[in-house]
Amino acid sequence: MIKQTLTIFILFISFIVNGQETITISGQIIEQETQQTFPFVTISINDESTNNIVTGTISDDDGRFEIKDLKTGKYIVNISYLGFETVQRKISSGGLNPIFDLGKIELKPSTESLNEVTIEAKRATVNSALDKKSFSLTDNVAQSGGSVVDAMKTMPGVAFDQDGKVVLRGSDKVVVLIDGKQSSLTGFGNQKGLNNIPASNIERIEIINNPSAKYDANGFAGIVNIIYKKEKQTGLNGDVGLSFGLGALSKRREDTPTDYGSFSVNPKLIPSLNLNYRTDKLNYFLQSEFIIQEALPNNEFTTRNYDDGRNIISQVPENRRQFRSIITGGVDWELSDNDAITFSGMYDREKHIDTSQVAFINLDNNVRNRLYTWKEEEITSYINVATNYKHNFPQAGHSLTANAQYTRGLEDESYFLNDSSAIRIGRDMTNIRAIEHTTSLSTDYTRALSSGKIEAGVKVRFRNLPVDYTINRGNQSIIYPNLGDFSKWKENLYAFYGNYLLEKENFDVEAGLRAEQTEVSYQLDPTNIYYASNDKYDYFELFPSVRFTYKLNDKSKFSLFYNRRVDRPGEPELRIFPKYDDPELLKVGNPYLRPQFTNSVEAAHRYNWGSGSLFSAVYHRQIKGAYQRIFSVDNSNPDYDIVNKIYQNTGESTNTGFELLFSQDLTENWKLTASTNVYRNSINAYDGTLLFPFVRAFSIDKSSDTAGDFKISNSFKLPYQIEAQVTGLYYSKRNIPQGEELARSSVDLGLKKSIWDKKGEITLSVSDLFNNFGLRQRISGEGFTATYENYYETQIVRLGMKYKF
Repeated sequence: MIKQTLTIFILFISFIVNGQETITISGQIIEQETQQTFPFVTISINDESTNNIVTGTISDDDGRFEIKDLKTGKYIVNISYLGFETVQRKISSGGLNPIFDLGKIELKPSTESLNEVTIEAKRATVNSALDKKSFSLTDNVAQSGGSVVDAMKTMPGVAFDQDGKVVLRGSDKVVVLIDGKQSSLTGFGNQKGLNNIPASNIERIEIINNPSAKYDANGFAGIVNIIYKKEKQTGLNGDVGLSFGLGALSKRREDTPTDYGSFSVNPKLIPSLNLNYRTDKLNYFLQSEFIIQEALPNNEFTTRNYDDGRNIISQVPENRRQFRSIITGGVDWELSDNDAITFSGMYDREKHIDTSQVAFINLDNNVRNRLYTWKEEEITSYINVATNYKHNFPQAGHSLTANAQYTRGLEDESYFLNDSSAIRIGRDMTNIRAIEHTTSLSTDYTRALSSGKIEAGVKVRFRNLPVDYTINRGNQSIIYPNLGDFSKWKENLYAFYGNYLLEKENFDVEAGLRAEQTEVSYQLDPTNIYYASNDKYDYFELFPSVRFTYKLNDKSKFSLFYNRRVDRPGEPELRIFPKYDDPELLKVGNPYLRPQFTNSVEAAHRYNWGSGSLFSAVYHRQIKGAYQRIFSVDNSNPDYDIVNKIYQNTGESTNTGFELLFSQDLTENWKLTASTNVYRNSINAYDGTLLFPFVRAFSIDKSSDTAGDFKISNSFKLPYQIEAQVTGLYYSKRNIPQGEELARSSVDLGLKKSIWDKKGEITLSVSDLFNNFGLRQRISGEGFTATYENYYETQIVRLGMKYKF
């Protein structure tokens, strides 16, 4: 109780967002009578309030002009030439649309009054804009040396489930992008690589809860866009770093009686090297990080209480030794003033060896019924190559881009399973080898208008993931028989979108429509006895998105949003081969799983003042065909029951909530940020049928519960070039299908000192100081109840050094 009380009192966040945005104004001057282009015309930009000249230029031989890097604000554009009437255009910009093309502007010798053209752009506040929230990691001290997951856990509305998936506003249906695109590093539609992306290489992270039609339609909870750093200085520059850490310093719960137990005081060594070399036309970049560590990615305690009176507890400590290398590189080539191409590649390879000893303890007499040990050797790798071409037309904000990307993914996972009990003494070995091929082609067109912009694009994506499954059965094998030894999954996507943005003095409207045709097939080995046939289907869907923003005044804006989105199950959710970490608690996919569709509405308001801001939003989401794991007992084994965790569509559910984000500079050296996200999950009752490993019914009771997360942060600038940060968060209890997830909390501390004339820095950080961030769930299933506790490694101390050159 003391720890929870202290946690609530010192909950803190660690993000300072993007700096001030700039705009570009362009146009073309023509003579009215002849309609010929007009060179050497003077264009001056005056501040509207003072009428002082801010900047200016002259039109070129084609009558065109372009003024860049103009700070957002209110201006008067004066276009003048001796003997002709001066033309004025009023600009009221705020940062939403950074490029404005005034089009063709006629100069005439008459004195007729000119119609006023008003252009407005919305500028992001210190903490959040209405269309997205953007967080800089430059001053993120409390999570120094950690991963993107460590940095993201303190963001407003962000949480993580027991599988490490990002949860936005209570849902894990999130798309993670790297520099605006899906990549092999985070997977296509999942977040499997976030734990190993170093936060130190990231410039900022954007959270987009209501994406426009330009983005893929998947991910109903929203989009997380991770923007990598890219050096802009000419010549050779970069940084070299080294971080050392210790994890799992204390144990939340004592291990069950085994010879191994769970790893503790786990060492971590993370060297990194980033290089950038820029010339006038070329920019070469290389980012690399290597992770060598012992870790505890899962430490699962499961207590099962069966209706017949049996009470059993098991623990699965996933003791890991890991080596991972992530190397990203490429070249930006400026072909001409209007054409540029980027060639990039990424190599990501990870090898880990997990060992675990799982004891099944009868809680009634404290007798060990079984001793199950396993060893996993897994290699995963991704090779990603991409080409991105951009052509800028003469008018600013008028461009065409084309992107081609290929990804090859490898998963080679071997399990060595040993069981020792009165029931059986046996050994099994399984191997899963999956090689994924993903090819994506897309093109996007953008044109800035005098009052907004238009966007359009097409995209095709082809994914092919065959899986080979090898089984060497031992005595009285625990592996389900007749699973087959292969599966083949394919998904083809064809998409088109159009998006229009209209901006006026007091309001702006953005509306778009995305059309997607999806073809899916899942081929099973004919020897599989659990599913009668292969699965194949296709569907065409429209995904509209609308946003209306009204500017109450310079400090206050109000927006309304509507979105329709889809979440498609990927091969991991469909995979028919069970995962045998715990042979009495098996996780398995469902090859007949279908997509879920979501309609969402939101009202948001933003108010900012000189030293702070307040963002607030109310949202409601309706999900049809929602899918998640269902707990169900397989009692076909006469010796012991197996609890299956099987993905299944479960009907309709809703998610309604509100979000607040407050930021204030209390003093020049003290910044405070606080946020809360309170939501109500309503899950409808549902009756369905499971097919694996035999046909049986399941049911979900109707449930509704209010939950929330609360986060607050203090950042300090101390003497001697030292920065300090205290970050904390509290997640309340919330309902889940068949049960509830219990409350959890975390407090993080960080210090950073600049050295060597700010070319170097030393960081010290502690995450989850009180070791309270583990996951706990209570499940009520047919014929049993269960308590699931996952005390994976969240408590880590890191000491790091980085030198910039």
